[in-house]
Amino acid sequence: MKRILATAATEFRIALRNRWVTIAVAMMALFAMVLSAAGSAPTGALGADRLSVTVASLTSLAVYLVPLVALLMSFDGVAGEVERGTLPLLLTYPVTRGEVLTGKLLAHLCVLTLAVGVGYAIAAVAAVAVDARAVQGVPALWRLLWSSVLLGAAFLCLGYALSSLSRRPAGAAGLAIGLWLIMIVLYDLGLLAALVADGGGWFTTQVFPWLLLANPADAFRLFNLAASEATAAAAGIGGAANAVPAWQALASVVIWPALALALAIAAFRKVTP
Repeated sequence: MKRILATAATEFRIALRNRWVTIAVAMMALFAMVLSAAGSAPTGALGADRLSVTVASLTSLAVYLVPLVALLMSFDGVAGEVERGTLPLLLTYPVTRGEVLTGKLLAHLCVLTLAVGVGYAIAAVAAVAVDARAVQGVPALWRLLWSSVLLGAAFLCLGYALSSLSRRPAGAAGLAIGLWLIMIVLYDLGLLAALVADGGGWFTTQVFPWLLLANPADAFRLFNLAASEATAAAAGIGGAANAVPAWQALASVVIWPALALALAIAAFRKVTP
């Protein structure tokens, strides 16, 4: 544990030096303020408090932004060490490769947690300031916070895996952006096209829910919307959120970081200094 924490402290200082802490916090704070200002219009029609509606909007934001920030922080986690020539020195220390990746993960999770915590706190303060009922949405906001950290952990580990496979930062960056486009954008578009073509048949009722759970971003969104009072504000995903049990979505959100970390460690072990 001491070796992991020492690695995490070093990586966190590197993130501070590279302005990743400032960039991540600024991005989340900016988007949270925009959503807080614009996301309260449907509260009267939905009968939900302002914070619950804001949480539904923040969920859609987090699905896109959290994986992107995580991949941008992690894509050079291994490839950068190889290119700078610091990997041989790092591996001479009495620390295993799994401990190195775990330390990097802890440091980057601290940055990500700080960023989403600041952004969500701003949204909560803005909602409570104008709507006394908004305190009812605090449990939903807390659920969104820790599930966002789990989502970020999954994509951080996937970024380490891509970094290990590429071994060059430029290639790892391209793979990271490609992964984000496939899992966050194209995956849902493909499912939508399949739903339209199926027309409510076997694919829609039997396969579609499992494909949603197979993607950590979709499982994250379903989990947070399943218990939300403002599901109707979630741009059509509400029906899927009601069709998939919340515990299945939670299981996917929890399992994905562990699977991704195992994949990253396996890929890192094949990297030669």
